Amino acid sequence: MHLSPRIASIACAAVFVALVATLVGQRGAAPPSASSVVQTDATKRIVASAQALLATLDAAGRAKVQFPFDGPQKTKWSNLPSGAYQREGLRMGDLTAGQREAVMALLSVALSRDGLRKVTEIMRGDEVLRETGGGRGPRAGGPPGGGRAGTPADAGRGGRGAGRPGGPGGPVVFGQDEYYLAFVGTPSVTTPWMLQFGGHHLAINLTLAGSQATMAPSLPAAQPATYTVEGRTVRPLGNENDKAFALINALDSAQRGQAILSYRVADLVLGPGQEGRTIQPEGIRASALSAAQQTMLWDVVREWTGIMSDAFAEPRMAEIRANLRDTYFAWSGPITSGSAAYFRIQGPTLVIEYAPQGGVDHIHTIYRDPTNDYGAKFARP
Repeated sequence: MHLSPRIASIACAAVFVALVATLVGQRGAAPPSASSVVQTDATKRIVASAQALLATLDAAGRAKVQFPFDGPQKTKWSNLPSGAYQREGLRMGDLTAGQREAVMALLSVALSRDGLRKVTEIMRGDEVLRETGGGRGPRAGGPPGGGRAGTPADAGRGGRGAGRPGGPGGPVVFGQDEYYLAFVGTPSVTTPWMLQFGGHHLAINLTLAGSQATMAPSLPAAQPATYTVEGRTVRPLGNENDKAFALINALDSAQRGQAILSYRVADLVLGPGQEGRTIQPEGIRASALSAAQQTMLWDVVREWTGIMSDAFAEPRMAEIRANLRDTYFAWSGPITSGSAAYFRIQGPTLVIEYAPQGGVDHIHTIYRDPTNDYGAKFARP
């Protein structure tokens, strides 16, 4: 049978489409994006490092570090020091030098270079607290409001965990030894699990599942916020402070009128134990900022999102920027750099709070994603 050129062309096209459909059916969905491949590779490196750490542990050590993914350990974190809050997992002070190196190697692949710097500087600051008597006096970030000397400013305060010095965890103890590592779920390239690392003024909760990851919720904080080591001034959260003050002072008077709240905020609203709670967005919309001011805002946000590996931080920033119109910047307190001022950045998938505790040398912050804390979008056991 003879086919006209037009019909023959249509028939060839149909055969081609059928062939493509067959190949897709055989090979599965479309190939993963380049960013997805990069993120999966990052997860593979983190898992390999976690497994290398596990290989250094005996059975008792592996039992201490491992928790079920659907158990209570997932939400068991606090800014309180040991003694005021009882943590579970591998305690850094109980590890050999080689095992401690393996923990830090794991953090170095799970976090960005700057994220690892912040974590180590926060821990070193707690060592300063230990060396100076546990936060006595204003230089070491003593309790706000004239609290009793030697009482941690965090202890027993609402919304941030339970306990007080001499509480259920024993005497309050500071220092680099008092940080704990836990795996919530088994480290895996495909199934969900969480890398949990924290102690006084630090909680890193990194949930991973293949090419997907979230560090929400996490709490990087600092006391003292400024200290000296070997003649070098260290400010673990100095960039967060400086960039935020630069932004509020870059606003004109009308913009500041929108951004500055009419009431005082003195502490975190969505700190530990506040899962599921929501707050009304306040302040100035990011869409009301100039392009240069928006860049400054995103630079502040990156100080939190950029703690985790760059492979995950970059797509996270793209997600946040996509919600420009519904992202708000709010401020409470003086706008003179060096003052104690609270600020909040809030969007559909983001809450960041920065809250000085009675002075500039003791800072609490929180990073959350109301839609994806603990990997709610993708983490299914």
